[in-house]
Amino acid sequence: MKKLNIAALAALIAACAVGPSQSADIKACLITKTDSNPFFMKMKEGATAMAKELGITLNAYAGKADGDADSQISAIESCIAAGAKGILLTASDTKGIVTYVQKARDAGMVVIALDTPLEPTEAADMTFATDNSIAGKLIGQWARETLGDKAKDAKIGFLDLNAAQVSVDVLRDQGFMLGFGIDAKNPNKIGDETDPRIIGHGASNGNEEGGRTGTESLLQIDPAINVIYTINEPAAAGAYQALKAVGLEKSVLIVSVDGGCPGVKNVADGVIGATSQQYPLQMAALGVAAIKKFADTGERPKPSEGKAFFDTGVTLVTDKPVSGIKSIDTKEGLAKCWG
Repeated sequence: MKKLNIAALAALIAACAVGPSQSADIKACLITKTDSNPFFMKMKEGATAMAKELGITLNAYAGKADGDADSQISAIESCIAAGAKGILLTASDTKGIVTYVQKARDAGMVVIALDTPLEPTEAADMTFATDNSIAGKLIGQWARETLGDKAKDAKIGFLDLNAAQVSVDVLRDQGFMLGFGIDAKNPNKIGDETDPRIIGHGASNGNEEGGRTGTESLLQIDPAINVIYTINEPAAAGAYQALKAVGLEKSVLIVSVDGGCPGVKNVADGVIGATSQQYPLQMAALGVAAIKKFADTGERPKPSEGKAFFDTGVTLVTDKPVSGIKSIDTKEGLAKCWG
């Protein structure tokens, strides 16, 4: 299936060539937050396959850990020095890196943010991403409908990313609140809500250990917590571990965003109730195709109709569907995971 997807994506650039392409001379860069998170590994897989398909030289870089902006800045400088035509970037510091992104654009490069919009979003030529607000909204709606009348008395804990409040973190968190029926107050800020159902916010750093320790902290605030929103599925796995350690794994509803194969398996196993599935392989593959198009024609990528970014899609995955919310089951989710 992956090979067919890449072939289909390659076909999208067929109309871009205006003459003999000098693909062998085109260099592109992929810069991710880390090279260990499966989400970013899938991006690299998609970008690498498309670059090979198009005959483009791809250089891949990554931070040492989520939040390592210095390594990403060094990578941008290396790409400029190498004469790359474009950069695909998932920024750890969405504000601080803008100055360096502008240097790349001033050098004649096209810069495409993947998954995580820059601040401001127009600092990049375009963002190829999941609609993270909708991703959060879907799991918020599902949790509300699953709880039914109990939703009005829910006790909800949030496992966000970290204190930096990067755009993707804020969008998912606030999207969940919108879906659940919580007044998010300032939709650009996490933590200013006054709804009594919110127990608190914890930083997970997007990994299992953070999910575990964050959940332990939330349980100390209120052991009667019955819903946990998580920024991603590694954090959700950690949350489940913490709940299981105190015998609460069956009484707390966990929802998440990502839709990776391990996460979908956790939905099938009942660890996670529902997750919003993203498509990072497609994000990166389309990004490489857009760099090729820019190199051939000078045309920069355009947003999806009615949006300020290029929407690569999102789908709710659950084996416990609710009326009025479109979803797929885990069997289909596994067939599509991160493709």
